[in-house]
Amino acid sequence: MASTSSSALTISSSSSLVDTKAPRQSAGASPQCVTLPTLPPPPVQSQKRQWKSTAYCRKIARNVIAMATGEAPAEVATAETPEIVKAAQEAWEKVEDKYAVSSLAVAGVVALWGSTGLISAIDRLPLIPGVLELVGIGYSGWFAYKNLVFKPDREAFIQKIKETYEEITGSN
Repeated sequence: MASTSSSALTISSSSSLVDTKAPRQSAGASPQCVTLPTLPPPPVQSQKRQWKSTAYCRKIARNVIAMATGEAPAEVATAETPEIVKAAQEAWEKVEDKYAVSSLAVAGVVALWGSTGLISAIDRLPLIPGVLELVGIGYSGWFAYKNLVFKPDREAFIQKIKETYEEITGSN
C-alpha cells in the first residue's frame, strides 16, 4: 500500500485519513478512518451547447454591426408584430388619460395580489375550505336546476345572456 506519511496523519492511496496518534483498541480492530468523497468528473460540453453559444455570439455580433452602421438587423426588420399587439397599441393611443388607466392597472394588480393572500389565509383555517366547497357545490346545483334543467328556463337563460351581450357590445 503506497502512502505518504507525516508525523500525525497518513494519507493512503484509498483516499482515507488515518490518525496515527489515535489509540488502538485491539490488534484486530481497524484504525479510525475518515473517507473523503471523490470528486465528480469535469462537465463535458456537448456539441449542441457549443453550437448554441456560437450562434448566440454571432447574433450579438450581427446586432452590434447593424447598430454601428445604423441599419436594422435583418431578423428585426422582417419580423412583424402580432395582431393583438397592434390592437393593444392602437387602443393605448386612443386613451386620453393614460395616468388614470395606469393607476387603475396598478391598483388592480395590488388588489389581485391582496385577494390571493386573503384566500390563502382563509384556506389555512380549519373547516372553512370544506364549508366553502360545500356552499359552492350547493349553489352550482341550484343554478343548474333553476336555469339549465328545463327547456323554458334554459331558453330564458340563453335569451338573458344574449341581451346582456348585446348591451355590453352595443350591437343589435
